[in-house]
Amino acid sequence: MRAIWKGAVSFGLVSIAVRLFSATEEKDIRFHQVHRTDGGRIKYQRTCSLDGEVVSYDDIAKGYDIGGGEMVILTDEDFADLPLSTSRAIDVLEFVPAEQIDPILFAKAYYLEPEGQAAKPYVLLRDALRDADRVAIVKIALRQREQLATLRVRDDVLVLNTMMWPDEVRTPEFGFLDDDIETRPAELAMASSLIDSMAGDFHPDEFTDNYRAALQEVIDAKVEGREVVQPEEPEEAAPAAVDLMAALKASVERAKKARGEAAATSGKTAEKPAKKAVKKATPAKKAAKSTTTAKKAASPRAAKTAKKSA
Repeated sequence: MRAIWKGAVSFGLVSIAVRLFSATEEKDIRFHQVHRTDGGRIKYQRTCSLDGEVVSYDDIAKGYDIGGGEMVILTDEDFADLPLSTSRAIDVLEFVPAEQIDPILFAKAYYLEPEGQAAKPYVLLRDALRDADRVAIVKIALRQREQLATLRVRDDVLVLNTMMWPDEVRTPEFGFLDDDIETRPAELAMASSLIDSMAGDFHPDEFTDNYRAALQEVIDAKVEGREVVQPEEPEEAAPAAVDLMAALKASVERAKKARGEAAATSGKTAEKPAKKAVKKATPAKKAAKSTTTAKKAASPRAAKTAKKSA
């Protein structure tokens, strides 16, 4: 990994020299625009929309559109006077419980590595954060922009998560929020049952990007010159159910079947008739009962009784 930033964590009167590394990377397969006939790369030139001339990079400035076709041009001197006093420092502002931070605010994650002789204070801050069970709210300047961020511990390493500013989070404005929609208790209970039937622990390694894997196979086939195998078509999604309760019941049953609960239940049901069959009289018992009846009929007392009756 290559460090993208160097500075120091300002923790009270303690300064911890650190280097910043990107903690994540996108694995998307990227393509280039090429000429279909010969595969040549397509290039673009920076041209002025007014005179059509090609503009070199040194002649390109930053402009802010104020509307009405007017543009304000900013120079390097304008940016030099901006108050970025924390350009080489990560200032710790406060320590807060992690559950108080809405995940929607998180943007990108970075690893912090101690530099030089900063390993001891680095470990001190890491252990203190872990014992306090809190995260640090900090400010950092990255790419000419001051950003709010958090410092937390992950796998014995300090992780910096940049965050959006509160005014950068949009407010959802959807029509259904103004409608008076109520759910029936039975529907809510069935939905809760569905959640329980699909509950589990999150293991990210169990999930894969199937589209990317299939696309990579197509690319590998092109490279090797073999026949490209058409991937199997995914199952069509079931049509939207009109009855919400029926859809919830079907979902619960499907989830139980997927976990093998249905098979276990049917096995228990099949055992009951077998137990009842044991209670029925066997042929051997019927024969013994007939023999006992015959002996009683042949006894002297039975014969005397029969004589009196006659």
